[in-house]
Amino acid sequence: MSIRERMSGNEAIAIAMKQINPDVMPAFPITPSTEIPQYFSKYIADRVVNTEFIPVESEHSAMSACIGSQAAGARTMTATSSCGLGLMWEMLYVASSMRLPITMALVNRALTGPININADHSDSMGARDSGWIQIYSETNQEAYDNYIQAVRIAEHPSVQLPAMVCQDGFITSHAVECIEILEDEKVKKFVGEYEPEDYLLNSARKISHGPYDTAAYYMEHKVQQAHAMINAKSVIKSVAKEYEELTGRKYSFFEEYKMKDADVAIVVLNSTAGTAKVAIDELRAEGKKVGLIKIRVFRPFPFDELKHALSGKKVIGVMDKCEGFSAAGGPLFAEVRSALYDSHDRPEILNYVYGLGGRDVTVDSIKTIFEELLHDAHSKEFLENGVEMIYNPAYTSLGEEFESKKVYRHFGVRG
Repeated sequence: MSIRERMSGNEAIAIAMKQINPDVMPAFPITPSTEIPQYFSKYIADRVVNTEFIPVESEHSAMSACIGSQAAGARTMTATSSCGLGLMWEMLYVASSMRLPITMALVNRALTGPININADHSDSMGARDSGWIQIYSETNQEAYDNYIQAVRIAEHPSVQLPAMVCQDGFITSHAVECIEILEDEKVKKFVGEYEPEDYLLNSARKISHGPYDTAAYYMEHKVQQAHAMINAKSVIKSVAKEYEELTGRKYSFFEEYKMKDADVAIVVLNSTAGTAKVAIDELRAEGKKVGLIKIRVFRPFPFDELKHALSGKKVIGVMDKCEGFSAAGGPLFAEVRSALYDSHDRPEILNYVYGLGGRDVTVDSIKTIFEELLHDAHSKEFLENGVEMIYNPAYTSLGEEFESKKVYRHFGVRG
């Protein structure tokens, strides 16, 4: 019987960590993920877990310690946000290339500058090609469920890659919701013991970590990494199926909300999906056929599955809570558009950048986007290259003042 509790997203992650009872947790606190190691260090002090906590002087050192302990054969976890992830940058690539299944809670927060402590996805999107599995969470419940599943996914013998579980800073990390948690014994049984095939403290099978990789071998190792990320797709599905049998909660690469007969849809990550669902319900009550794709797994990216879900729709709006500075749209937009490139019935795709630095995006903001998508669908007005400014109270041009503005739109041509 699951236990119903009220807790923040940060506490939900800390509870999941407590139930898993990792061997080592190195951490350096940074807003808004500070509460995760704070809660967890109390569990250690109270001897609820027997984890070795390593307080370090920086996030670079935190990930370095994670790499050392995981390579030694210890199940290892950490948490960070924003520039903390940025300071780990070098070591993120080391962890993935060494095939170390570290799990990290990433509480999404804007990167500087200017200095900002609120939620956007510039931190995790900057690390999207570092070789880490990335799973995103709409709610506190999903943050808890995703973290438990991430351990199984990362440690699977055919994967052996690090994984980060993302949630929006303050929006879910500090907001309190009612969630259902599992009994400790069920979590421990689901996750199982960490039994690495190779580790530094195994004297019977000596290995080396971190040697110089010459041109004769480097590419082969990168191919192995790439195959591991491909393998992660089937593992993600099988772990989700087991978790559904345990909890009744169903997970996949993404969630489809009222997509079956939708003419237009938006694609989003994390907590914005909840706002979008309210907007969709209100527009559906008006007879407007709108829907939502909420991406849960961004790495590995579900190209084929997403192509199938979106093909045949008239217009798609991809919402990026991150400016990619490519002058061609945000990172989520680039991935979705690429997935649809060879679809014979591909929709028109628009890119909206929103919520940077934590700027609030409301139900009315989402409804305005849907109205524009519906207008484009009905008028069949196609878009032009470049960045065009929308003169509408819900939008902003780069040349205007930002008072009460919510979103700006990147335009893409039909691929």
